[in-house]
Formats: sequence, structure tokens, C-alpha cells
Amino acid sequence: MNRIVVGVDGSDGAREAVLWAARTAADRGLELHIVHGQRVVEFAYGGGLAGAAGVFEAIRAEAVQIIADAVEQAKSVSDALVVTTEMPVDHPVVLLNELSRTADMVVVGGTGHSGFAGVLAGSTAVRVASHAHCPVAVIRKAPDADTVPVSGPVVVGVDGSPNSEKAIAVAFAEASARGAALVAMHAWTDTTYDYYYGSARLMVAWESFAEEEERLLAQRLAGWREKYPDVEVRKELLKDRPRHALLAAAEDARLVVVGSHGRGGFRGMLLGSTSLALVQHANCPVLVVRPEKNR
Repeated sequence: MNRIVVGVDGSDGAREAVLWAARTAADRGLELHIVHGQRVVEFAYGGGLAGAAGVFEAIRAEAVQIIADAVEQAKSVSDALVVTTEMPVDHPVVLLNELSRTADMVVVGGTGHSGFAGVLAGSTAVRVASHAHCPVAVIRKAPDADTVPVSGPVVVGVDGSPNSEKAIAVAFAEASARGAALVAMHAWTDTTYDYYYGSARLMVAWESFAEEEERLLAQRLAGWREKYPDVEVRKELLKDRPRHALLAAAEDARLVVVGSHGRGGFRGMLLGSTSLALVQHANCPVLVVRPEKNR
């Protein structure tokens, strides 16, 4: 539909998400759709406030202000940016997942207002990244940083899985659009056997796999390097677990791109351990690429 959807809740994380989404939409000539789910049902039934019209009016007034502030932030990036808004009475996760059916990308803050005491900050980001129909950008930064990074390379995790293939395609497009170098990272010690038997009992001559793994990485990149000759590509082959390697790479990156699942995931998991670790801990924006779904 040629638009980027960004969810807002008035938090600092949401404000960073709006600015990142607005810059991305403006650079690509896309529409920016700003949405806020009012979560009235949670207050009505969870908080024992059913029928309290004054409370619902206050919720709506807050939603109007949140949307207005977000539009102002987006327009500060570019007056020419086409901005639309929506604030239905709906749960944010349900709303964003439904809108992802027709979006190019959904953008959310890495932290936000959970609505419930004790809920992990960023739980909305995890849930949207677990179910969306399009790529989901979770906007994160280092704890001591003032702004989200806008320099450095785009980093993509490569493991040979079908979902990783989609991540490579998206990563090349992102690097080209941002005028950034692409670091293709393949960490090859993360095997399913480790989870069952323990690495101490799994005796493997890792050096014997290095040549094969390097060949795998080169094969995965070959066609895309021809399609995007403008993108400088650096290959990194590491004997490390993917989540460790990618979290370290995020320290100097402007964006990390990963598939929602890799070859070491378990059937039935909605988000793999590597992508989950990045969504919750990376020091730069993370773009989670979802498997193709019927939209």
C-alpha cells in the first residue's frame, strides 16, 4: 500500500519511532500512517471502571493529544510528508498486526507504556514482531545515547534458513536506500545439538566446517550483490552464537536485519531466540523480517 505504519503511545520510545519512521517514509516517498490503540476495554473490565463516561472521555482526550504530538514530530522531519492517523478503540497489538497486512513496514518503539505493572517493557514490540504480516522495525538505542544511530552499516544475520533469505533481500534494499555499507554476518557455532546435549559433550572439529560455512555465506550473497552493485558488502564469518555476534555488531550499526526464525529455532516458537534477544537488548534499530503470509 506504499505506506509505513507507526504505533504511538506517548512514550519516549514511541517518539523515537515516529522520527525514524518519518525519515524513512520521507526518503522513500511513502505515506506515514500514525496509529494509537486506546485500550478502553482494559480499563473498563480490568480496572472495574465500566460505565465511567468521564474516564473514557479522558482516555480519548489523551489519545487525541498523543496523535497530535506525533503528527507534529513527523512533520518536523518534512512538511511534504503525507501523514494519516487512526485511533480506534482497540488493543495496540491487534491494531498493528491487522494494519501490517497492507503496510510496507510497521515501526514501534523498543520501550513503551505497557499498561500493566510488571509487564516487560517492549512487550508490544515483541508481540507485533511475532505476528505481523510485514517487516517490523523496533527502534532501539544505547541506554546512554541521546538519539537513535543514523550512521554506521546495516548488519544482516545469515544462517541459510528460508527466513534468512528474506532478511538478506530486505537488508540489501535497506542498505541501498540508506547509502550504507552492508555487513553480512554468519555465526556458525549455534547448533540445535547444543540445546540438548550441552557444548561440553558435543565434540566437533569446528575448523573443518569453516570452508563450507564461508562458501554458504558467499552463495547466499552472490545474486544480491549483482542486483545492488551500489552496496558495499563486507562478509564476517564468526565462531560465535548469532545473538552474541549480532548484539556486538549492533554497537556500531545503524540497523540490524534478522529473520524472525533461524535454522536453530524450535517448531511453534513465534520469535526465535536471536531475534528476541535483539528486539529486547540491541543498541540500534532492529528490523525483523517475517515469513510470507496471505495478506
